[in-house]
Amino acid sequence: MRPTVEIAIPVHNEEVALEGSVRRLHDFCRAQLPYSFRIVIADNASEDGTAAIGARLADELEPVAYLRLSEKGRGRALRRVWSRSDAEVVAYMDVDLSTGLEALLPLVAPLISGHSDLAIGTRLARGSRVIRGPKREVISRIYNRILHLTLRSRFSDAQCGFKAGRAAVVKALLPRVEDQAWFFDTELLVLAERSGLRIHEVPVDWVDDPDSRVDIVHTAIEDLRGVARLGGELSRFALVGIASTVLYLLLFVGLRAATPPLAANAVALALSAVFNTAANRRFTFGRRGRDGLVTHHFQGLIVFGLCLGLTTLALAGLGALAPDASRAVEVAVLVAANAAATLLRYWLLRLWVFGPRGTAPGQPGRELQGLAACPTPRPRPQATASAAATRRMPRT
Repeated sequence: MRPTVEIAIPVHNEEVALEGSVRRLHDFCRAQLPYSFRIVIADNASEDGTAAIGARLADELEPVAYLRLSEKGRGRALRRVWSRSDAEVVAYMDVDLSTGLEALLPLVAPLISGHSDLAIGTRLARGSRVIRGPKREVISRIYNRILHLTLRSRFSDAQCGFKAGRAAVVKALLPRVEDQAWFFDTELLVLAERSGLRIHEVPVDWVDDPDSRVDIVHTAIEDLRGVARLGGELSRFALVGIASTVLYLLLFVGLRAATPPLAANAVALALSAVFNTAANRRFTFGRRGRDGLVTHHFQGLIVFGLCLGLTTLALAGLGALAPDASRAVEVAVLVAANAAATLLRYWLLRLWVFGPRGTAPGQPGRELQGLAACPTPRPRPQATASAAATRRMPRT
């Protein structure tokens, strides 16, 4: 029987957590969700006992199915499950169930009623309650801030593993989504927002899983690549600028312990400028090889001189106005001056260093047509799923 809600749980080597989480979710949906449902375990090429556990759960629990994929990738798993789903609303959640299940009904109800097109759980909105380490908290906030600055997104939390969408809308978006891994749902949200679709946000209770298998550094790098791909030239320049600023500040603070502020500023800015020119040459403007390499770096040094003059004037002005200013005030003034220098650097690189051959600034992806007009699903009463829903989904 066609379910109203289908919940995908992508897993990879989760033999420890899988059974307990699926049974807990199954019991909750039976007792608390007033719609027919199906739970799909999407196995991303697990090499432990996950496959046996998933297949057994599909045999034992009536609205549970098991799908085996031969390749890894959370985005790949969600794409496979959602593209073949016959449900009216598709959703997914992380296997650790870090999000409180009480948020599931508020997540899917606006989709079933037709009020919204997609819905996300958010740990960064007022009303959410979050227990997690400071490192993950800082990384999450920085990442979402980068999305706001570079892609002009408005949703508050792109990374929360608790999302849903009207199936017709999601299936229309899927062909435009390129990522197959962790950036998949962020890209889906960005495309939906650019298409004028309504995204509903639900503050959630979140308890971080201390046994998380996510490689934070690798995931962050892949996410930044996805941001650059979606944002075009200006976003790529912004990402290089952020990296250059961080490098510059680290160098300045390190050098400041042994050298005067003007000397520390000059050396830090020179080293970060070399990195900035090289990164923008390859990453932002797509120039590779030795053609024009020396000229580009020479012109980049001239740009560096102008930026050095701007930040030097800022430091000199601070020294004249507040000679006893603290190190924190020095850094704050440098951040402001460096932001102005970054804008100057972009236009000089864009119009002079890399000239007319530079790639035109990226434009947002072509908006999808007709998504907002997708038919509104009608609520269905809770119904007992047929035996067909319990059988394993075919191996792909």
